[in-house]
Amino acid sequence: MIAVHHRYATVQGRRLFYREAGPADAPAVVLLHGYPTSSFMFRHLIPALADRYHVIAPDHLGFGLSDAPPADEFDYTFDALTGLTAGLLDQLGVRRYAVYVQDYGAPIGWRLALADPEAVTAIITQNGNGYDAGFVPGFWQTVWDYHREQTPETERAIRTALSLDAIRWQYLTGVPDESLVSPDTWHHDHALVSRPGNDAIQLALFRDYATNPPLYKELHAYLRANQPPLLAVWGRGDEIFGPDGARAFSQDVPNAEIHLLDGGHFLLESAGDEVAGLIRDFLARATSAR
Repeated sequence: MIAVHHRYATVQGRRLFYREAGPADAPAVVLLHGYPTSSFMFRHLIPALADRYHVIAPDHLGFGLSDAPPADEFDYTFDALTGLTAGLLDQLGVRRYAVYVQDYGAPIGWRLALADPEAVTAIITQNGNGYDAGFVPGFWQTVWDYHREQTPETERAIRTALSLDAIRWQYLTGVPDESLVSPDTWHHDHALVSRPGNDAIQLALFRDYATNPPLYKELHAYLRANQPPLLAVWGRGDEIFGPDGARAFSQDVPNAEIHLLDGGHFLLESAGDEVAGLIRDFLARATSAR
């Protein structure tokens, strides 16, 4: 059995939880989770990679077991979450790493790569968007309305994303066999985002998501210039970030490896073994090439 360590580190005065496994001198892989989950989403993937890689999976501030200072005491932005992630990696002595991004993890991963292109040895994007083509309007219109103006009506609409039914929808939509997805997932996530004051944290990040699409032009230039090894493994049934978001990476990285699998937004829950196999094969080639 692979030993997975559950640890805390204080970064910029904030206590961050992270999971860590694998040899410290092995190539590093950093796993960045999305909304509304935490490093809990990687509980099966970590041991599937850690025999060969040094795997690190933090909980973003406000998520999982990391600190969650009130929104009026901390400015919750993707820039701020990126700074904390960079600080954690620096504290752990991780200077070069492959990065796995999903959902919110993508804008954090893109900022890390843009700030230090030499640090990122490879990119794995699992329903982690980087192109306008990836947005599914049926889901995003509510978010875009909230970006345009914050009114009682737009806030009421976006607050539905915090509900148990909405989180369950994220896990089950597009999954061919829903019985493969444990109900523990959406109940776990809902319990954590339902903590007192966490709604204000999530609303702040919903608002700040408006800063992410403007970064795409810079991201695409980085991809064209650096041609990092890139694996896009995507749940084709995702109704948040659609398959066109995966295909788009080949515009800037012609050698990108793109796999559209039967599944949804949280692909690891129903196709974890297949995803892990693709990642292991990809990283074995990417790390040897670098």
